[in-house]
Amino acid sequence: MESCTDMNTEQKILYLVRHAKSSWKDASLDDRERPLNKRGRRSAPDMGSRMAAQGHRPDLIISSPAMRAISTATIIAEHVNYAGSDIIRHEDLYFSGIDHMRGVLEDLDNRYRKVMMVGHNPAMTYFMNYLGDLTIASMPTCAIAVIGFDIVTWADLPSAQGTLLGYDFPKGAGNFTEYITGR
Repeated sequence: MESCTDMNTEQKILYLVRHAKSSWKDASLDDRERPLNKRGRRSAPDMGSRMAAQGHRPDLIISSPAMRAISTATIIAEHVNYAGSDIIRHEDLYFSGIDHMRGVLEDLDNRYRKVMMVGHNPAMTYFMNYLGDLTIASMPTCAIAVIGFDIVTWADLPSAQGTLLGYDFPKGAGNFTEYITGR
């Protein structure tokens, strides 16, 4: 299995992140305004640290505009040395479905080789299974999938089959390749 440092430099890399655990405590809040709960505020930095320790650093981070997704993206960005102010909020990552999510990627500038998307389930799990070569039943909160594509441009995504290069989640092994080594 390839490590992050062994990944083909021509390959496009997509990090799919399901937002960290959010709070349902204040029922008066609009869904978009729900913050991370205590567990989410613990797991997001942990996952960001795991990414950094294993050499994963996106060139671009795009997030759903929901507070819990932006908070997750910002916390992870801190740990992978990415400026939080550079995170792009994109409406098509807020419960718009996988066709819209794919459209966001297809429209990207090709100078971005490694892109992180932060969003919501069930779309994140569906998108990961649609793009990758392995199936995961459901991404837990703050799970991260690393998918590689042998494409030159993001516009080539519809004709590409991705390879799941890594996958981890807060209660996981702490190693992005642990769950996919038995191919």
